[in-house]
Amino acid sequence: MGLFKVFDIAGSAMGAQSVRLNTTASNIANANSIAGSPDEAYRARQPLFQTVLDEQSGNGASAGVRIAGVVESQADPAKIHQPGHPQADADGYIYMSNVNAVDEMVNMISASRSYQNSVEVLNTSKELLLRTLTLGQ
Repeated sequence: MGLFKVFDIAGSAMGAQSVRLNTTASNIANANSIAGSPDEAYRARQPLFQTVLDEQSGNGASAGVRIAGVVESQADPAKIHQPGHPQADADGYIYMSNVNAVDEMVNMISASRSYQNSVEVLNTSKELLLRTLTLGQ
């Protein structure tokens, strides 16, 4: 693995955590949304990460991460009886999203810290490469 490959790895990690942060922000924004049926209710989404292997090295060393997709939670939305609500179904029920705001905040903190760690890897690698270049002076 080349010295500059660390930039590609850290960059892919930053991109993945950026998608994770955006997905979490979308979940939080829709945490209190209401729907008239369980099919219309917002469901929490989570990105799926996949390891990218470096095929050129031949030893299967990892070379980053990519987003394999975004999946929706299969948990049922909360069913609340409110017959006077304008979006209530024929039985008087409304359906809340299945987003847990506390879990999403923990997820956002974790993604933010992972992003910060990747930035530190980039900065440290840059500093070490610059110091290596000055050894011959």
